[in-house]
Amino acid sequence: MMGPRVWSSVRQGLSRGLARNIRGLASGEGRKVDIAGIYPPVTTPFTATAEVDYGKLEENLHKLGTLPFRGFLVQGSTGEFPFLTSSERLEVVSRARQAMPKDKLLLAGSGCESTQATVEMTVSMAQVGADAALVVTPCYYRGRMSSAALIHHYTKVADLSPIPVVLYSVPANTGLDLPVDAVVTLSQHPNIVGMKDSGGDVTRIGLIVHKTKRQDFQVLAGSAGFLLASYALGAVGGVCALANVLGAQVCQLERLCLTGQWEDAQKLQHRLIEPNAAVTRRFGIPGLKKTMDWFGYYGGPCRSPLQELRPTEEEALRVDFTSNGWL
Repeated sequence: MMGPRVWSSVRQGLSRGLARNIRGLASGEGRKVDIAGIYPPVTTPFTATAEVDYGKLEENLHKLGTLPFRGFLVQGSTGEFPFLTSSERLEVVSRARQAMPKDKLLLAGSGCESTQATVEMTVSMAQVGADAALVVTPCYYRGRMSSAALIHHYTKVADLSPIPVVLYSVPANTGLDLPVDAVVTLSQHPNIVGMKDSGGDVTRIGLIVHKTKRQDFQVLAGSAGFLLASYALGAVGGVCALANVLGAQVCQLERLCLTGQWEDAQKLQHRLIEPNAAVTRRFGIPGLKKTMDWFGYYGGPCRSPLQELRPTEEEALRVDFTSNGWL
């Protein structure tokens, strides 16, 4: 439970206004914070005994920090956040803030199943250095997660969050799509700056961009596999698991889209589709971590109950990268 002192401090902060600068990046009067750009959703490294390896986390961030990312997402789905304790989640955010370049934005996944727990986690993550909170849809009681329930949830979190909130829809993991009508309503909240949509339905992404165009609301593609299509429809960036291993290439795709070099962008996008699918839907986090080991980062083991790839899966993963010229 959040104690009275914490609730009091949150309310005092709200009374001073939610709009603020984020690490020198001014939002401007009446304008929400700009989150445009590419973000790798950072993995959580573990030791052989399943402890969080904070040293390897820092090493990975130092290497990734040399690439032209806008920032990093920690404690997203790729970070195995459901398998971490609350204290581990906060420590990961704190260590990430210390290890990453100061000019990069730090998005932190603060979503929990209850509204109160999400508020508490969001406030705590802000205190240890998060610049914005990525809040996944609560889903355990998905049958009752109507638009009204989700609007209430996100409104309460955004009302009490000292940092901007980014909506997060990832139906492959939650079995729940954040309804478009709920997104449109929530886009009007002054402390909700945008959305990460990982569903892969580009018509839905285009519709959300269209229906929120009167708001200062930004959409991030949730995967490199449909990044080009999302940019073409008005998205402003992406949170892409593949950027943990092919970060330079994902950033290159961003540049090609932003400069209107669509033919070159299409060629690059085609070469990223199979590797992206391999480290997301096909082999998931174990596949991504194995690939990180190949590309000079630390992937290492996952935390149970996630299991290592079987030899046949590892070979298929390698084929997806070699056949597209990345290995």
